[in-house]
Amino acid sequence: MRTTSLKRLSVAALSAAGLLLPAAADASPARFLDQTTIPDLQRAMDRKQLTSEQLTRGYLRRIEELNPKLHAVVQTNPDALAAAKESDARRRTHSSRSALEGIPVLLKENTDTADRQTTTAGSTAMLGSRPAKDAFLVQRLRAAGAIVLGKANLSEWSNFRSGGQIPGWSGVAGQTRNPYALDRSPCGSSSGSAVAAAAGLATVAIGTETDGSIVCPAAATSTVGVKTSLGVVSRSGVVPITTQHDTPGPIARNVTDAALTLAVITGADSADPASVAAAPAIPKDLRLDRNALRGKRIGIWRKGHTGIDQQADRVFESTVHTLRSLGATVVEGADVEDISWSVKPDLFPALLTEFKHDLNAYLSATPGNHPRNLSELIAYNDQHRDAEMPLFDQSLLIEANKADGNLTDQTYRRQRAAATGIAQRSIDDVLASKSLDAIITLSGLPASPLDRPGDPKFLSSTRNTSVAGYPNITVPAGFAGPLPVGVSFLGAKYHDAQLLNFAYAYEQASHARQAPRYLPAA
Repeated sequence: MRTTSLKRLSVAALSAAGLLLPAAADASPARFLDQTTIPDLQRAMDRKQLTSEQLTRGYLRRIEELNPKLHAVVQTNPDALAAAKESDARRRTHSSRSALEGIPVLLKENTDTADRQTTTAGSTAMLGSRPAKDAFLVQRLRAAGAIVLGKANLSEWSNFRSGGQIPGWSGVAGQTRNPYALDRSPCGSSSGSAVAAAAGLATVAIGTETDGSIVCPAAATSTVGVKTSLGVVSRSGVVPITTQHDTPGPIARNVTDAALTLAVITGADSADPASVAAAPAIPKDLRLDRNALRGKRIGIWRKGHTGIDQQADRVFESTVHTLRSLGATVVEGADVEDISWSVKPDLFPALLTEFKHDLNAYLSATPGNHPRNLSELIAYNDQHRDAEMPLFDQSLLIEANKADGNLTDQTYRRQRAAATGIAQRSIDDVLASKSLDAIITLSGLPASPLDRPGDPKFLSSTRNTSVAGYPNITVPAGFAGPLPVGVSFLGAKYHDAQLLNFAYAYEQASHARQAPRYLPAA
């Protein structure tokens, strides 16, 4: 990412909230905002060319202007400006807390905050929920001086409510729209987080992934999405699907901002044992290297991705060419096994058991006026069908409620071990057999129409990485017409820092991202 000149940033800062306006894609401030990184903003604030309060006001104005057509933001934090003013005061005393000091961040709306914001997971059943404390990752953000700007829309219950669920729709906030073409899917479930990052409604956003929920929407919106190894970011205080998959992570317009955010929110949390084991995966002094790909062996995963969309194929071929130009040894034939069918007999019943156990535990422990368990949630949806089921049913909730939710059951334990083992071997075997440092593949096809699912012939990489608990980082790679195409770097467990460096080196060479144009149709 090229560094924005401080002189230019200073000119924009003179108009305070006008820093981020107008929103038209061909307007200079919009292009400028799209290219600005967190280090650029920090330098400007250090030199008194910009304040956190001005930056926060600018994002609030941009949300006010763009959100009516994007439905990406559920709510803004009524205390955001006060936090920004406090940050400015701290900076004046030379006590900046981190690289995120004064930087506005949006949270996915399944992330607990013990403030005046709601945490609903997109369900109107949870409007009366009042979490007793911030999620661990939110505690980390606040301690680092970041400004919690608000909450982003999502696929209700993180896309675990119905087999016919529409990505990006929630009962609380309606349908999130893709900023590149408003008639196209933003994917899900972290749709609002990805759209908000792409459209410049915050500097960075936090999403969560259980299977594709960061990677898919980030790829569909030309943003960087970081799905980490399991536990690198604590899940405590995040509305769960399953602690065996759930993974919070940043979505940003560039790798620099994603990496800086990840370094802040990672850490060992006693309430999440997986985070203790994963803590060393992201060094606190993480350095990004443009030459990180030189001499590395990068496997090319084509099977299940090539021959479906010609424009996506063209983008991927350009990516392979860029890898070679950066000094990487490109290794063809690094196709990862399609585990969709082999893992399903064990994975689906295990997920149902975990979801019932984990969601019931969350609901019963969270203060406020809301359903206390899955049975009460299902009953609420039946009683409020107009709000909650105008478009699709709650079949997954009903199926999960039939499970016993017993995580000590031997059948369940066998199922979980089998599913995780199949997924891990599918990646480990390819990495080992070809002596690879990483694998790269298409993150997804260009976004499908809102009312139609994506092409079933495309084999997503996220099933393998999510079930395995391995990292998957998507980076903008190009466009198919007006629609973004991303590529994913995959690697071994806890190789997150290495993949971030690979993604950064590729990004710096490709400069593939473009600001959205908010077209009415693709």
